[in-house]
Amino acid sequence: MSTKLFDLTGKIALVTGASRGIGEEIALLLAEQGAHVIVSSRKLDGCQLVADAIIARGGSAEAFACHVGSLEDIEKVFSHIKTTHGKLDILINNAATNPYFGHILDTDLAAYNKTVDVNIRGYFFMSVGAGKLMRENGGGAIVNTASINALQPGDMQGIYSITKAAVVNMTQAFAKECAPLGIRVNALLPGFTKTKFAGALFEHKDIYDSFMARVPMRRHAEPREMAGTVLYLVSDAASYTTGECIVVDGGFTL
Repeated sequence: MSTKLFDLTGKIALVTGASRGIGEEIALLLAEQGAHVIVSSRKLDGCQLVADAIIARGGSAEAFACHVGSLEDIEKVFSHIKTTHGKLDILINNAATNPYFGHILDTDLAAYNKTVDVNIRGYFFMSVGAGKLMRENGGGAIVNTASINALQPGDMQGIYSITKAAVVNMTQAFAKECAPLGIRVNALLPGFTKTKFAGALFEHKDIYDSFMARVPMRRHAEPREMAGTVLYLVSDAASYTTGECIVVDGGFTL
């Protein structure tokens, strides 16, 4: 149920990587607050399940397959939004990839290209597409899901950490140039969060213990804990928050 503080009624929101994990929880919460949510990911079936769950709860949603590593797919999703809705108020850049887990010196070109294409190029052109629609309609809000790895590279996650650091700088660059247009751009830096995406980290006890040593509460976060911060960043309550990098680790904003 929406609250007066976070009411998103009438807002159109696009959430990428929304078929599971953090993206799914963000989509569900934005819909609870009244937004019409376009649930997006590479595979339509997973998106449709989340959209159906939103509708079953009384919310408004649709599913749209978009692989952010494909410029053609990015063009298609924004063409659909403009034709169907005429505007976009919220973009959550959450889709990401991390195909390689191992020593940085053994990173091959295919893994490098895939990680950069999705995590940097994808976020950039998704933000460009969203920003152009928002500029036409007087503003909006973009939130990029980065990672705590942007501040301190994760073990065996070299290229992934590098791309997430780029997302932080990208956020600041877009925020600086888009703020005068009424477009707020912020980044969420999740800490150690239990998702399928992060499954490899939970399977390696040494890496898990290393992360826990850096978390004051000595526990990992759950995807739902990330969604509340995103809701704040896209709401009117954060109307003066732009270019910030919000670190959420173990369920607490640090």
